[in-house]
Amino acid sequence: MAPLIRLFIYAKAFRVRVILATICSVLNTCFDILPEVLIGIAVNVVVQGNHSWLAMLGISDVRTQLLLLGVLTFVIWSLESLFQYFYAVLWRNVAQSLQHQLRVDAYTHMQKLPMTFYEDKPTGALLSLLNDDINQLERFLDNGAHQFIYFATSTIVACAIFLYLSPILALFVLIPLPFVFFVTFFFQKKLSSRYMGVRERAADLASLLVNNITGIAVIKSYTTQDYEAGRLAQDSAQYRDASKSAIKLSAAFIPLVRMIIVIGFIFTIVLGGWQVLDGYLDVGSYSLLVFQTQRVLWPFTELAQMTDLYGRAMASTNRVLNLLSEPKEKVSGTRHLPLNEVKGRVELEHVSFSYPNGIEIFDNLSLTIEPATTVAFVGTTGSGKSTIIKLLLRFYDPTKGRILLDGIDITTINPNDVRRAIGLVSQDVFLFSGTVRENIVYGTFDASLDQIINAAKVAEAHEFIENLPDGYDTVIGERGIKLSGGQRQRLSIARAVLKDSPILIFDEATSAVDNETEVAIQHSLKKITADHTVIMIAHRLSTVREADNIFVVGQGGILESGTHEELIAQNGVYSYLWDVQTGEAD
Repeated sequence: MAPLIRLFIYAKAFRVRVILATICSVLNTCFDILPEVLIGIAVNVVVQGNHSWLAMLGISDVRTQLLLLGVLTFVIWSLESLFQYFYAVLWRNVAQSLQHQLRVDAYTHMQKLPMTFYEDKPTGALLSLLNDDINQLERFLDNGAHQFIYFATSTIVACAIFLYLSPILALFVLIPLPFVFFVTFFFQKKLSSRYMGVRERAADLASLLVNNITGIAVIKSYTTQDYEAGRLAQDSAQYRDASKSAIKLSAAFIPLVRMIIVIGFIFTIVLGGWQVLDGYLDVGSYSLLVFQTQRVLWPFTELAQMTDLYGRAMASTNRVLNLLSEPKEKVSGTRHLPLNEVKGRVELEHVSFSYPNGIEIFDNLSLTIEPATTVAFVGTTGSGKSTIIKLLLRFYDPTKGRILLDGIDITTINPNDVRRAIGLVSQDVFLFSGTVRENIVYGTFDASLDQIINAAKVAEAHEFIENLPDGYDTVIGERGIKLSGGQRQRLSIARAVLKDSPILIFDEATSAVDNETEVAIQHSLKKITADHTVIMIAHRLSTVREADNIFVVGQGGILESGTHEELIAQNGVYSYLWDVQTGEAD
């Protein structure tokens, strides 16, 4: 389906405003043409006198005729200016409102897409889509839409004037138009594909810039500035070359159209003049037709700019509407589960899971986590520990088997209710640009300052927060760049503590803190874990030795389970990992 039709279907809420803006553009164009008609009438009055067109309406005095033309000129110019104001306000408001709705809808839709979508799409490409592509549409609606209406209206009205005054001359003047349309559509078709390539290269460039700015510390530490500058130059060159290809084609349009339309102008000057000399056309009509020739033909030279603007906008519109067409996350479950009724019992029954790329993680995995207990998952990297968390949060659903929360299959529960019941502290700590307070309270926005401070104390964060320049109101920068890794992790823990979910998950939650802080955090967490189900994932076994149950995860599922002492006594995988970390392995 053509992108303009797709946009028209999407923007049905704006159709009334678009119609009003179109009417104002049409009226503005009509009143813009009328001064040229008045010039023709004025020439006719001066030449014909008492036998002019106005005299035929009963106004015989020539001076009165000219005075009337002056009054009409003022009225027409006033109306032209008035409707110019109206169309400018209406089109710009439509552009801003549609841009706003499209960006919000696109972002809202993105939040409902499956995690696999984000795994396949670079961040920069998504930012380019939400910002640059939508701005391209805004630029077209702000100016390009009126240009198209002006072009179409002026052409139709001018052609009507030609047909009325001199049908024969109109025939010769309109001869070039089919060729102009052919050239226009040929160029537009070629430009559409090239501008799609330009937008794709722009997305690649934006993605590289986002990654490099985010990873500037790594770039500096590895002294790869020159390497990254080379990569940027390469991507920028590809963007430049894609743009050059479109520019070369776009720039050829005006000269080509100009040479076609000059034929029509020559016909008007020569044939029209002959008709005046032969008495078939009066001087006033001839003057009007000379002006109208430019009105008919000259706007075609602006088709290049209009086509260029349209091509860019439609390429961007296609990309945004394609995003809105992406299938949403297929998450079943409508059952409501009140948070205060969640006990925190978790069961995995014969769970098998494979990622979309076909890599199998689990096969027939079964385990039970009792309410108000602390369990841990340990094992080598890639064994599937974090995958269990993703399954619990319903970022993915099991390929086979089922997961139960308090005896209820979580695929039957509203996903938001499942996620509200779980407080997650991820190993990849993410903090928002803002203050310390705003980051701790995120997701629990109605928390009091006392609750925030208490959560910070549990996370062993209160002391360092108090020493910050503005305490809890200190701005921490994008992704918490002004804080150390351990400080960021403690704020993440405080955020989960404040959420006070029945189930708490700590995914390598203390990996970035020193041993002393880790011990303090574990001591504090004991205060809140007594009545919560706590799931810990760790490589550092010292952090989980006091867990009620430890699951050793390996290829395909659970290799061992038990308390720390029981697993050491088994002299298996866990015992070996413990010896490696304590330096006792041979």
